[in-house]
Amino acid sequence: MTSSEVLAFIPSPAQGVWNLGPIPVRAYALLIVAGIIIAVWFGGKRYVARGGRPGAITDIAIWAVPFGIIGGRLYHVITDNQLYFGPDGKGLVAAFRIWDGGLGIWGAVALGALGGWIGARRAGVALPPVADAIAPAIALAQAIGRWGNYFNQELFGKPTTVPWALEIDPAHRPAGYEQYATFQPTFLYESLWLIGMVLVLVWADKRFRMGHGRVFALYVLLYCIGRFWIESLRIDDAHHILGLRLNDWTSILVGLGALIYLIVSARLRPGPDDIAVENLQIQAEELATEE
Repeated sequence: MTSSEVLAFIPSPAQGVWNLGPIPVRAYALLIVAGIIIAVWFGGKRYVARGGRPGAITDIAIWAVPFGIIGGRLYHVITDNQLYFGPDGKGLVAAFRIWDGGLGIWGAVALGALGGWIGARRAGVALPPVADAIAPAIALAQAIGRWGNYFNQELFGKPTTVPWALEIDPAHRPAGYEQYATFQPTFLYESLWLIGMVLVLVWADKRFRMGHGRVFALYVLLYCIGRFWIESLRIDDAHHILGLRLNDWTSILVGLGALIYLIVSARLRPGPDDIAVENLQIQAEELATEE
């Protein structure tokens, strides 16, 4: 390996935690928070532009964000339980240390959607237009949050010597890969894929006047496609079923579900939704329930 090749590689960050007195400031947490703030702002602007009420996305985020974080952590701990409860596991306390990394997107989307539904009902607005408005914003938040893996030196891919390979410190190399110094920067691949998704989702929404949750379904489908091939590059511990990682199977099944929804929804309810009408229907249902 020549000195010119080494200079071409992506260096690992010198640190991912900065101490302000007794308070540790973690890059992973800062990036997650930054992604959430930007997503709420971006999603709110899109919702208003589609005819929604200003402030509604912020009201819904109060429910969706904590539900999403809890769901993401639960999915990670359940699907990677050996990291915490196996023979060499970190223990129960470590399962709650979310600042050390570990948020499963599928759990975050599932419980985040539940929180979003609760928030939407309390705000008196229909959920599908909200989902369509925030879909590109969620992808953007993920693109930002993925850089937390870079600072934690985690979830990288197979060893490689391509010019854009990621240098990993010896302490962070998994067992069996101690002799390798550079790996596939899967965090970068996924971040770039997600940024591309943002552009495609915004374009498709305008071009085809999508509605009734189809922008969100397209987000899910595109993410599943990207996650499938990126997952095949990773070497971190994971459960395998019939030769594929668990997250590969999740991507296949969830992606197929999103594709079916796109096709069926476009046939049953073509065109955009009328946010004002749908919100009035939701508010009428709430009044009827109270009576």
